[in-house]
Amino acid sequence: MRSGIISLLAVLFGLIAGAILMAITGNNPIEGYRYLFEGGLKNISRTGNTLATATPLIFTGLSVAFAFRTGLFNIGAAGQMLFGGFCAVAVGLTLDAPRPLLLTVMIIVAFLGGALWAFVPGLLKAKFNVHEVVSTIMMNWIAYWTVYYAVPAYFKGEFLETESKKLTDAASLRSPFLSEAFGGSYINLGLFVAVIAVILFAFIINKTTLGYELKAVGFNRDAAEYAGIAVNRSIITSMLISGGLAGLGGVAYYAGNATSIQIGILPTQGFDGIAVALLGANTGIGVLLAAVFFGLLYSGRGFMNAMTDIPPEIADSIIAIIIYFAATSILIERLVRYFIQKRKNKQTTIAEDKEGK
Repeated sequence: MRSGIISLLAVLFGLIAGAILMAITGNNPIEGYRYLFEGGLKNISRTGNTLATATPLIFTGLSVAFAFRTGLFNIGAAGQMLFGGFCAVAVGLTLDAPRPLLLTVMIIVAFLGGALWAFVPGLLKAKFNVHEVVSTIMMNWIAYWTVYYAVPAYFKGEFLETESKKLTDAASLRSPFLSEAFGGSYINLGLFVAVIAVILFAFIINKTTLGYELKAVGFNRDAAEYAGIAVNRSIITSMLISGGLAGLGGVAYYAGNATSIQIGILPTQGFDGIAVALLGANTGIGVLLAAVFFGLLYSGRGFMNAMTDIPPEIADSIIAIIIYFAATSILIERLVRYFIQKRKNKQTTIAEDKEGK
């Protein structure tokens, strides 16, 4: 409950700051927000695009949140998403199989690809105590250059060397019935996989022995080891699951929102996942709601810019401010406690005065 209140306050402060920025630039904040939210929710098609934009963010948010809950900071979700997506696209372009089987294999391979990319940082952390922030950042760029080489060498597109061949309909997560239901938007089956991932995330963290052990290692490695928990194995397992979730974001993005993989681009969704995890208080449902909110802002900013003179960077600033307040949640929590305690003290004083009279 407390974390939810803090997240809502972070959103509120971000929206207030955005309104101030709009006013400073000579624009009407009410009009700006109206077009911003209309851009993401005005009709069924825009709503579908908002959900599609949010889908990779759900996976990367879960990835970062899982690492946070187990005492790790996985800043390599971008590279894990890229490599997992690359593995899925490679399978989609080479494997000839019925669509249900092909999509299943692509999803599994994406998870394994992301997990593989997180294995090295996990191993370095467990065996040599190498900080995962440093190693995951380096793995991001190894993934970047691996895809930069492999796509033109093995999967070059028909017209551009900077992107792979287009995935066939059989290898795409887009489905006609979903697109038609949402007015031709690019919503896809990845959203359903994301919802399943949210449920499994919550179940593993809160209801399983594995989740308990992983959280115990995150809280105190020495105490967990004294209690008989295999600390090194837990660290590696945590990074594998975290990386696998980011890899699923890759298949949702490259085989769902897009139809190919481009080189020279490190997906920003990997870094946005940090913000989603912070705003979602590292909980499954919190990450889901935070991802949808960010998807709304990203989908609506273009419409806001088209309908007004407000630059789309305002939406980015709002997101940045929300992230700032979510990251400094301890300060907000202290502020809330201060006002609650002040109110209690005032009520106590009034009660004492009445008793004295």
